[in-house]
Amino acid sequence: MTNLTTVDCPQTRRVIRALSLPALIRLVSEIDDNGPISRRHGSLQSTFDDLTAAQLGYAIERARDFGLIYRDEDERVRYRLTTSGEDLAGVYDTAARWARTHRYPTVASDFVTRVQHALALLGQAPALARGAARIGDSCGLLVSGGSVLSLEALAALDGPETALAAWLQTNPNVLDHTGFRSSHAEDEWAPAA
Repeated sequence: MTNLTTVDCPQTRRVIRALSLPALIRLVSEIDDNGPISRRHGSLQSTFDDLTAAQLGYAIERARDFGLIYRDEDERVRYRLTTSGEDLAGVYDTAARWARTHRYPTVASDFVTRVQHALALLGQAPALARGAARIGDSCGLLVSGGSVLSLEALAALDGPETALAAWLQTNPNVLDHTGFRSSHAEDEWAPAA
């Protein structure tokens, strides 16, 4: 795991935290999987009926700030992914695939939880690398939440790490938009229902 270690750790953790917003993961993944969201009355909230209006509004605001979505003013479509948004959806897919393969954080975790936890591990990349070096050929490394990751799982984390590092290199503007800007931060960062 070397790609993210070249980025300042506190800054990387802020970016990862911003990209781990459950509603943002849902928004980007929904549009990537099912296409643009139409302007039909009620289609936005009904598509994301598991999110509160505040969570969804904040996710849309963040997605626009990060350049992940754009709004078609003259089309029948409300929101489309930009190239950056499509690429981030690929990062999310890579992270979720890694987490599913390695049963992290649990076997029964949903997509959003898998993405969140895999990205959180990437924010700990330098510490994980040091831990993996210390344990050598041991069974695995205990990570936050009480999970034990095998050395194979830690090595395979290079896939999501490389995908995220590449995305950050092509989207440096996201670094300017990683602070909290809302008074409802706790509600907005809560896991999606």
